[in-house]
Amino acid sequence: ASGVLAADGRCYVIFDNAPDIARVQATLSPAAGSGLIRQPRGRRAGFEDIAHDPAAGRFYVLVEARARGRGFMAEVQEYDERFGYLGRAWLEFPLEGPNKGLEGLTCLRRQDRTYLLGLCEGNRCRNGQEGRRPGGGRVQVFERGRRHWERVATVRLPATLGFEDFSSLAVAGDRLAVLSQASSALWVGRIRPSSWEVAGDGAVWAFPPGPGGRTVYCNVEGVSWLSADMVVVVSDRAKRNDQDERCRAKDQSIHVFTIPAGD
Repeated sequence: ASGVLAADGRCYVIFDNAPDIARVQATLSPAAGSGLIRQPRGRRAGFEDIAHDPAAGRFYVLVEARARGRGFMAEVQEYDERFGYLGRAWLEFPLEGPNKGLEGLTCLRRQDRTYLLGLCEGNRCRNGQEGRRPGGGRVQVFERGRRHWERVATVRLPATLGFEDFSSLAVAGDRLAVLSQASSALWVGRIRPSSWEVAGDGAVWAFPPGPGGRTVYCNVEGVSWLSADMVVVVSDRAKRNDQDERCRAKDQSIHVFTIPAGD
């Protein structure tokens, strides 16, 4: 699993290595209507996150990075309200490489206009050591142009945020949640309603550790708001050669967490 979206009492889960979209009840209980939504058209792999614009009746699935000209850019695939494939468009922001692109996607409506917010995986939207240096979280803001999505602003996450990487984001009103896989933590803050600035430093919530305080939620990859005090998170597959056995207990799973709703 690489991304999740909570909408209309269901969770929609996407995968980095398959085009079909899973649909499960938000309660995570078996129920009629759960299953895979088959996708015979569009890209076949490389998906990172999923967003929804209920006003326009559109779903968007993020493709992290693809070659374009001499560089790389992320794409979004667009679907109708029943997940019928409509097409794809570029998110016009240059990326350094194919494996450290835009990792998270969410949708925000302001003054009857739709914006897609794309989260850079590396700090300062960079690769390598510079991308792992904390304090440079960036969210790129896009608005639909004539053919593609044009970048119109950048949200700078607090310089005090010590995440090594970023894996997903979700917005509910002015409340923004940002996930880090390497740090096994969730940041929650607020976007000012009249600008693309973050108000204050927000708060960081660590995922519950295992015995001895060791990290067990090693592969958190997608997040979405279920309510004001609850989020749903999905975990990718553990890296068999690079991660400890303890990471496998929580991988390839859907999790629900309660977090404080107030400031």
